[in-house]
Amino acid sequence: MTADAGATHAALTRTGGPAEPAALRRLAVDTLDANWEHDHTVPSRTLYPHQWSWDSAFIAIGLAQVHPERAWRELASLFRAQWADGRVPHIVFNPALRVGAYFPGPEMWRSADAQGTPTVDTSGLVQPPVHALAALLAYQRVPGAAGLAALRQLYPALVAQQRYLADRRDVAGDGLVCIVHPWESGLDNSPAWDAPMAAVPAEGAVMRAYRRHDTAHADAAHRPTDLDYARYLAIVAAYREHGYGDGDLADDHPFLVECPLFNAAFGSAEHALAEIAALLGHDPGPHRARAARITEALVRRLYDPATGTFQPRDLRAGRLIGARTVLGLTPLVLPDLPTRQVDALVVEARSARFGVARHMERPLPTYDRTAPDFEPLRYWRGPSWLNIGWLVRRGLLTHGHPELAAGLRHSMIGLVAGAGCHEYFHPDTGVGLGSPAFSWTAALVLDLLRE
Repeated sequence: MTADAGATHAALTRTGGPAEPAALRRLAVDTLDANWEHDHTVPSRTLYPHQWSWDSAFIAIGLAQVHPERAWRELASLFRAQWADGRVPHIVFNPALRVGAYFPGPEMWRSADAQGTPTVDTSGLVQPPVHALAALLAYQRVPGAAGLAALRQLYPALVAQQRYLADRRDVAGDGLVCIVHPWESGLDNSPAWDAPMAAVPAEGAVMRAYRRHDTAHADAAHRPTDLDYARYLAIVAAYREHGYGDGDLADDHPFLVECPLFNAAFGSAEHALAEIAALLGHDPGPHRARAARITEALVRRLYDPATGTFQPRDLRAGRLIGARTVLGLTPLVLPDLPTRQVDALVVEARSARFGVARHMERPLPTYDRTAPDFEPLRYWRGPSWLNIGWLVRRGLLTHGHPELAAGLRHSMIGLVAGAGCHEYFHPDTGVGLGSPAFSWTAALVLDLLRE
C-alpha cells in the first residue's frame, strides 16, 4: 500500500463511518496504483503476488475509469498466457519473483511439461470466464478508437476461450461447462464443494512436502484448512499427471462439478461477445444463439424448483448439491433468464439466508446465514466479497429490481468506507478480512462510485 493509500485507510479506520466518495475514490486509485506490476495488477502484494485470471477481468473494469490504457494492458497481458487449446490459466506466474514466493507455485504446476503452453509459467486450471464482459464494460466506460482497436485484438482470444470451454469441458454433453477443481469456481472452499471434496483422497504426505504461504499473511481461522489443501493438491496432481488433458475426465478425474456461477459467466460471455461482434462489424447471431442454449441448459440441469435456487451438479454422484450458497443467485446476470427463475432468485436473495433486510441493505454473504455451519470469518464459507455482490447487483438491475440493487450497492460501498479495500469482509460487522489492499475490491468500488 502506498503512503497515500495507507493514510486514507487510517482515516477511514479512525472515523468508523462512511467516507466521502472522493476519499473512497482516492483510496481505490492508490490501491490499484500500488499493486500495478509493469503490465498487470497483482491482487495483493502479500497473499497474491502474481496475476490471477478473473481478478484481472474485474480489475480492468475499474482501471478503465482512471487508467484506460492500463485496463487494456491488463487484459492483453493475461491473454498472452492463453494456451494453444484456448484455455486462459487462472494464474500467470511472474518470473521475476523468487521460487517459493507463492504456494503452489510453478514447481507444483509444471505447465511447461504440457502441450501447447506459453513460454511463461502458468497454472493448468481456469476461472469463471468474466473476461468478455469486462472487455465490453471497459470499452463502454471509455469508448473511442483506442478501445475499439483493443477489442478487435482481444476478440479472437475471447472466442477461443469460449470454444475451449464448450469443446473440452462439456463432460456430460449437456451444454454446460464442468469444473475440475474448486479453485476453478473462484469460490475455493465454498460449502458447495464439501460433498464432492469428501470423496477426494487426501494424502498427508502431500502437505508435509510443502509449506503454505497464505496462513503466514492471514489468520489460519480465516483460510481453508490443511485438509482442504491436501485435497486441492491431490486434484492438481491428478490433472497434471494427465497432462492437463480433458479427453478422459469422465473416466477417473476425482472432482467433476457443473457450477452455476461458472456457467452463468459462460453464458454472460456470449451475450457480451454478441455486443462486441456488433461493434466490430461481425455477425452477433451465433453468440446470441449459443447464449440461449447455455441459459436453457443451466435452467434444465441446475435449477432446483423445490428450493427455488440454482445448485451445482456433482457429476460423480449424479445429483445436485444441496448447500444454499451465493452461487445459486449468480445466474441473475443472464439477461435471458426466464421470469420464473428470476422471481424465485429474488425471493431467495431477500430471504433470511442472504438479504435479511427488505432492500438488501446488509452485505451479501457467500453462504446461508441461517445454516448451522455458517462461518462469517472463513474465506468463502460466509464472508462478503465485492465481486460476487457486484455480479448479483448487475443481475438485479438487468431484471428490473433497482431498489434491491441500490441496497446492495449501499452495503458494498459501506464495507469499503468502514474497513478499506479488504479482500473480503465479515458480513454482519463489516470488519475487513484477508489482504488489506485488494485490487478487485478497489476496482469494483470505483465502478460503484461511478454512478
